[in-house]
Amino acid sequence: MPMIRFAVLSLLSAAATVHAGEGIRYLELLNRAHDSVTGVAVAPAGTDRFRQVDIDLLPGGGGATRLVVANTGCRYDLRVAFRNGQQVVYPNVDACKGGKLVISSQAKDGRYPLTASTPL
Repeated sequence: MPMIRFAVLSLLSAAATVHAGEGIRYLELLNRAHDSVTGVAVAPAGTDRFRQVDIDLLPGGGGATRLVVANTGCRYDLRVAFRNGQQVVYPNVDACKGGKLVISSQAKDGRYPLTASTPL
């Protein structure tokens, strides 16, 4: 009986740990721009509350990384800084549906229009 109780408690503990992590939002970044990405800042969509996210240099032409954007909500604005000094803001990125952002210095489909932003 003690072994069964231990097994049940272990399973419940594991289930609680998995449930607690369900709110974490990840976003995969794929850099299709020519220049490397040097910085990324994330804010809840429609706000100016950007916070810097630590990333390694993300090479242009297909470099990829995955980052944690938050643990609540789905929509975020991302401010991406390139090695050449250019910055692009990708507004209203959905981290829950798809969880992937293709970075480009020129938005082709209009889905992520370019906007001016303050330096990172």
